[in-house]
Amino acid sequence: MYDIKSFYEASSVSDAIEALVREPDAEIISGGTDVLIRVRGGRDAGKALVSIHKLNELKGVHLTEDGDLWIGAGTAFSHITADPLIQRYVPMLGEAVDQVGGPQIRNVATIGGNICNGATSADSASTMCTLEAEAVLTGPDGQRIVPVCEFYTGPGKTVCERTEVCTHFLIRRENFEGWSGEYIKYGKRRAMEIATLGCAVRVKLSADKTRFDDVRLAYGVAAPTPVRCRMAEDRLRGCMVTGSEAADAFAKMALTEVNPRSSWRASKEFRLQLVEELAKRALHAAVQKAGGVAYA
Repeated sequence: MYDIKSFYEASSVSDAIEALVREPDAEIISGGTDVLIRVRGGRDAGKALVSIHKLNELKGVHLTEDGDLWIGAGTAFSHITADPLIQRYVPMLGEAVDQVGGPQIRNVATIGGNICNGATSADSASTMCTLEAEAVLTGPDGQRIVPVCEFYTGPGKTVCERTEVCTHFLIRRENFEGWSGEYIKYGKRRAMEIATLGCAVRVKLSADKTRFDDVRLAYGVAAPTPVRCRMAEDRLRGCMVTGSEAADAFAKMALTEVNPRSSWRASKEFRLQLVEELAKRALHAAVQKAGGVAYA
């Protein structure tokens, strides 16, 4: 049994917002894979829940008129992985969310919930940061757009207000056209594991595939929030893809931009080792996916 005050099934986004305003202790539930754990554990016991699970307007993937990728916040991970548009334009995202939990979790857990829960270990977060994805939030005062890179404010905390609903995410076409990427999740086992560290790298190569025109690097569990390593990115732009020294400098620069902690899963020192090693491995894989010849 779950200790909840009430359960309300919203009929629309506006209906959900009105319910959140009416109940001062209410919170959103969609897939419920995180919320119900918090309720059962006592952290959110006794709260009112407003369900957006049945809102089809929050589900699916499509291209906008501008050619941007629209991803509904209520879209389950398994649907994201299998979606033809994801597979065509951002397969890295589908591969990343396919590493969340097991099949049962991925069939109900949503990308909106994964981002909005604020966990630094969220497998979608670092990839969405490298995609420069934007979260679209709707609340009593209207709609606002927040870059996912600026969405997190601390462990388990985001800029999303209690009375706001994350409706969808936008990935602008300039952030996926001509780009390739790789997400590597390190855990003690291959499945049903929260990341000890997650590393996402995206690259855009020159026309002849010999240089880095652009690069993006982000981590999960390397800081209190998902983190972009912008100085490391700057260090690699313009470098030859076959240069091992540039790749080493890229990975070492990332060490100056992270702040992992020790936990029962791993020590700070081990996570720092992973930060450096996974940056090089993900970079190597991303270059190969982009059609380049990576350093040996």
